[in-house]
Amino acid sequence: MKPPKRLQSLIEEGLIDTVVRQLMSGKEAMVFVVRCGDETRCAKVYKEATHRSFRQAVDYTENRKVKNTRQARAMAKGTRFGRQAQEEAWQSAEVDALYRLAAAGVRVPKPYNFCDGVLLMELVADENGDAAPRLNDVVFTPEEARAHHATLLVEVVRMLAAGVVHGDLSEFNILLSESGPVIIDLPQAVDAAGNNHAQRMLLRDVGNLRDFFGQSAPDLLKTQYGPEIWDLYQRGALQPDTPLTGRFASKSGPVDVSSVIREIDDAKDEESARRLRQQHAAP
Repeated sequence: MKPPKRLQSLIEEGLIDTVVRQLMSGKEAMVFVVRCGDETRCAKVYKEATHRSFRQAVDYTENRKVKNTRQARAMAKGTRFGRQAQEEAWQSAEVDALYRLAAAGVRVPKPYNFCDGVLLMELVADENGDAAPRLNDVVFTPEEARAHHATLLVEVVRMLAAGVVHGDLSEFNILLSESGPVIIDLPQAVDAAGNNHAQRMLLRDVGNLRDFFGQSAPDLLKTQYGPEIWDLYQRGALQPDTPLTGRFASKSGPVDVSSVIREIDDAKDEESARRLRQQHAAP
């Protein structure tokens, strides 16, 4: 196919040879299958992220580092330069998270390069060498659901041990490769220690996994892995190989009403986002 303009610079730089086909197009980015020598890879071409609400962006970008104080002031004021800087920071967050998590042994696509708003990375493939499907496109037996759920809990723990929370983990951004689940889409990844919303996001990520796989294996719906994982992390007792039980006894105490209201609002936002993803995923 004719190379898109955004990929032309990568061809000129010798980073890719040819563009095979478009793999998907979403509000955030377009993904293309490309050839690099003897290898087939994918190129994620970022779009301007105009679909994220301001509150969501603030939650995800809290305490993210920027290049300088001028950039930080511009981002805070919402100037044209600031919006551009914010978008660059959003894209860089995924690139940084991929390199960080790949180095920690987390099951994510291997990143190769980031150039002109294009992320070049491994193409996650199924047993036939084709692009791997998303979890929401696959039907599982109870045994398969439990096995994949256990695998992904290990990956969530590895991510947290590396200081990262995905922030939007669900069946829509996990691919089922020949060797098992692979986690994708990390521009909203947050620093576990530096973001005040990290706990809520971690609990939501693990809850999404529980709810999805619980459709095939209902016994998973009774588990409490999210609170258990975060409690171990807070106590400094979480390691990549820490055994989990799925049980957690919450401590009683005064109810933070504002926090409860925030959780309700976040649940509504997440449900709206889930419906949008389902619409885009529909053939």
